[in-house]
Amino acid sequence: MWHKPSLRMLVIGCVGGLVLECSMLASLSAAPPPPRAVSASDHPRDGGDALDVHITIPPEAPVTDDLEKAWEYIVLRAGEFHGEFEEVGRYRASIDSPAELVASVGNCEVGKPYWFRVVTLTPSGEKSAFVETSEAGAAVATREWFDARRGWFLVLMTIICGAVIGFVGAARHGVPLKIRKIAGLDAIEEAVGRATEMGQACLFVPGVQDINDIQTIAGLTILGRVAEKAAEYDCQLDVPTSRSLVMTAARETVAAAFYAAARPDAFNEDRIYYVTDEQFGYVAHLTGMMVREKPAACFYLGAFFAESLILAETGNAVGAIQIAGTAQPAQLPFFVAACDYTLIGEEFFAASAYLSRDPDQLGSLKGQDLGKVLVAAVVLIGVGLATLSGLAGHDRHSRVDRAQDYLMNRILGEG
Repeated sequence: MWHKPSLRMLVIGCVGGLVLECSMLASLSAAPPPPRAVSASDHPRDGGDALDVHITIPPEAPVTDDLEKAWEYIVLRAGEFHGEFEEVGRYRASIDSPAELVASVGNCEVGKPYWFRVVTLTPSGEKSAFVETSEAGAAVATREWFDARRGWFLVLMTIICGAVIGFVGAARHGVPLKIRKIAGLDAIEEAVGRATEMGQACLFVPGVQDINDIQTIAGLTILGRVAEKAAEYDCQLDVPTSRSLVMTAARETVAAAFYAAARPDAFNEDRIYYVTDEQFGYVAHLTGMMVREKPAACFYLGAFFAESLILAETGNAVGAIQIAGTAQPAQLPFFVAACDYTLIGEEFFAASAYLSRDPDQLGSLKGQDLGKVLVAAVVLIGVGLATLSGLAGHDRHSRVDRAQDYLMNRILGEG
C-alpha cells in the first residue's frame, strides 16, 4: 500500500522530469539551423590566392540588410581534413541572392588543398552545428593567366601609356604642344642678367642629396640653363655641393653649357667644388659665403630640408633675387615666403621639357597630364557618389551605393 509521502515524491519527480525535458527541447529549438550545404572552389581569374566557399542558406534564415537582425556565417579553414580549423571570416547573405552565399577567402597558398567548415551565428550569439566540405571536396587555389581584379588597372595603364606614345608621336611630327608659363623658369634670364649688371656672381645650390635623388637630377637639368645664360652674359657662377658625385656631374653640366655657348675659355671648374656631406656644415659655408660675397642671384633647386628657410632668409637679407624649387612639401612654404619665384612640385620636374622643348619630353609630359586628369575625374566622381550616398541614407542596395562600391572595390581596389 502506497504512503502519501511516496506519492508526493513521485509526482514531483515526474513534473521535474517533464520541465527538464521541455527546457531541453526549447534550447534545441532555439539553436539556429546550420547551412544546408557547403562546397569550395577556386576563385576564377585571380592570382591564385583566393578560394570561393559556396554556402547554401537554410530557408529559416532571415535575409535582411538590418545588421541587428541579420545572421552571420562563420567560415573556418584547415589544411587537412578534420585538422585544426581557424576562422578566416564572417559573412552575411545579400537580399539579391538569398538562397546562396559565396564567401571569397583570401591568403591561400597556390597548389595547397583546403577544407572548410561553416557555422551559423545569430545576432544573440547562438551558434549552430557546423557543416563542412567532404574529404574529396578540397579546394585548391590556382594562378590564372589573367587576374581579372587588375582589369581596370590595365585599362587605365593602357590609356595613359597610349596617351604618352600618341603625344610623343604628335610632337615629333611638328604638332605644337602648349605648356603653360612657369614664371620661375622664365625668370632665369632676368636673374642672371641682373647679376651681370651688378657685377656680382650667381649662386646655385643643388640641394643636400646625392646624385641618385631625382630632385638632384632635376636641379642639375636647370643648372645647364643657368650656366648657358651665365656663359652668354659673362657672369660668374658658383656651385658649391654637398656630395662629391654631384660636384662631378655639375662640372660636366656647366662645362657642356659653356661649350654650347662658344665660351669654353670662360669655364672655371674651381668655382664648382665640394664642401662637406654634413648638412649644417654645408649650410654654414653657404650662409657665410652669401654674407661675404653678396651674390646678386641665388638658385636653390634640389632636395632641401631644415636648411631651406636659413638659406632663403640669408639670400633675402643680402638683397639677392632668389629662385627656388623642390619636391619636399614641408619646405615649399618657406621658399614661397622668402624667395621671389618658387617651382612647386610638378613644375620642378617639368623644367627639363619646358626648357629644352624636346619632342619626346614634351609628349611624355602631356601624356602624364592626361593621367592626372583621369585621376582628378575619378576623385571627383568618388566624392560626388559619397555625398549622394550620405544624403540618400544607408540603403546598401541603392544605385548610388552600388556605383560607389564598384568604384572603390573594382576600379580602385582588387575586388
